[in-house]
Amino acid sequence: MSQTFSDADIEEEQKHFSNVIATFQQYAQYSLAANNRRRKDIYTLPQGDKELLDDLGYRQKLQEVDKAILVNAEFLKLIVANPEIFGHDLDFPKDADEDRACRGTLHDHSHGDVHSHSHSHSHDHANVAPDLRGISKHQRKYKPTDFDMDKLRSTLKQFVRDWSQEGKEERETCYAPIKDALVAHFSDKPSPQSRQNIRVLVPGAGLGRLAYDVANLGFACQGNEFSHYMLLASYLILNRTDAIGQYTIYPYVHSFSNLPDREAMLRPVEIPDVLPSALPAGSSFSLVAGDFEEIYGTEYEEGDLEPQAGQWDAVLTCFFIDTAKNIVNYLRIIHRILAPGGVWINAGPLLWHFENNTTNDPSIELDLEELKMLARKIGFVISNERTIDTTYTSNSQSMLGYVYKTAFWTATKA
Repeated sequence: MSQTFSDADIEEEQKHFSNVIATFQQYAQYSLAANNRRRKDIYTLPQGDKELLDDLGYRQKLQEVDKAILVNAEFLKLIVANPEIFGHDLDFPKDADEDRACRGTLHDHSHGDVHSHSHSHSHDHANVAPDLRGISKHQRKYKPTDFDMDKLRSTLKQFVRDWSQEGKEERETCYAPIKDALVAHFSDKPSPQSRQNIRVLVPGAGLGRLAYDVANLGFACQGNEFSHYMLLASYLILNRTDAIGQYTIYPYVHSFSNLPDREAMLRPVEIPDVLPSALPAGSSFSLVAGDFEEIYGTEYEEGDLEPQAGQWDAVLTCFFIDTAKNIVNYLRIIHRILAPGGVWINAGPLLWHFENNTTNDPSIELDLEELKMLARKIGFVISNERTIDTTYTSNSQSMLGYVYKTAFWTATKA
């Protein structure tokens, strides 16, 4: 059953993609202006107050922030240097036996915390090729919103979580239990070489580190992502990176709140901490762009085939299931695409992304017990349950941090 799109759908997708590119390109202008506001505020103070702040080196700190913003801007320009890669059904270049396919894109909702501790939801349509003709003209007209820039700042912090040494502890708090459970479920395949035919899906793959790590264990792993921000950024890190620590970013310079010292804001972070192209020969690793439900949730109709049904040996969801508008459909799809005896491994909170949305999208919001009851009714046998306390893209040196009490489990298809 194929998905069709109207001209309005396609136009909306193209516009959203163009707006994302414009956001990357206008990061420096936006961020420098925000920092310059602080300078203007100094001039509203009495002379004695100015002198006291000068003694603290406050204005010098503002200059250092400007320099860090410009370093970030150069890095972000690299990410959008070749946006035409996101044409419909256009394969990523292959290297180190990796096939990273890109088949259209969808919308973003990130688990990155902002000051208000809110999550956002932008909307466009999957499997539509962005038409870049005339994109520059639109970009000159488009003024990124605070929402757009928050997405971009979250992307920088996502690089820390997924691809830096600094983010290792936070990353492994979530990823290690998932990987350990996956290996344990397929304990009859003890070596990477014996796992090459075990197909693993990671929806909501973000910048691709969990999927990469799973492929590095020898599994045939496919990530799925719909955020333009994440897809553009992951393309650079996976396909245009030649050395460990090749890029330096300053992910924490956008807020002056809850900082114990200057270093907590101005410290550089080097990425990546591993070389993404250094997967073992014969590794199977792909990243497919598009909406999870539209790509993997094709429903059966007489005369049609279900290309994904029963095709996956494992589905790994990390900070993903609460992105659902209809969680019933998410779980139904996961169950249907798993092979008999297949395993679904989950770790994440229930911060329902579409709760109280302003776009009239439906939103089904279950508590944890209801969610587990639903999973059992759909046909899962849940085991290995526990709670994992973790942060998400947090500044480890900040005076403020949110801790998720995430639900972890292993569920097999009955």
